Amino acid sequence: MSRDSEHRVAMRRNLVSSLFEHERVSTTMEKAKDVRPFAEKLITLAKKGNLAARRRAISLLGNRNIVIEEDGELVKKGTVIGKLFSEIGPRYLDRPGGYTRIVRLAMRRLGDNGQLVLLQLIGKDEVSSKESKKKSKKQKNWQAEQAVEVSQVTQDDAKTADEPKDKAAKDDKETQSQ
Repeated sequence: MSRDSEHRVAMRRNLVSSLFEHERVSTTMEKAKDVRPFAEKLITLAKKGNLAARRRAISLLGNRNIVIEEDGELVKKGTVIGKLFSEIGPRYLDRPGGYTRIVRLAMRRLGDNGQLVLLQLIGKDEVSSKESKKKSKKQKNWQAEQAVEVSQVTQDDAKTADEPKDKAAKDDKETQSQ
């Protein structure tokens, strides 16, 4: 990345803070590939949600404010760590990993013709293809088991439904013969 270590750490912190604040950020492919593992580690810490994880995240990322402009004045909305632990972490509790995605953009940066990408957090409604395949196989197996159980129950019901009729017919024949 042609940067010294302090500059790389600062760039990583700033980029991940922007990612958590806006949930997507446009950057170059090299920066996105460098930042992605760091962002995913922080989200994994946020999934734990305990005090030790929060302190670890603050030490790695810093406790930066989220500031918005309302009526020409800057208003503090919260902190990046607060949003990470209250909104982003709980969103991915059921997901084992892969919280970010890199999408290539068609345009390139004017100065050096660098490949621009969009680094974004995956939405809560989206399911990875592996998970959907596993679920579909499980659903198919479950549906097959349910179909077998239903057919067995209907066969049992048919047998029990026929038995009382037969008993009633036998009782009627016995009463008529007497």
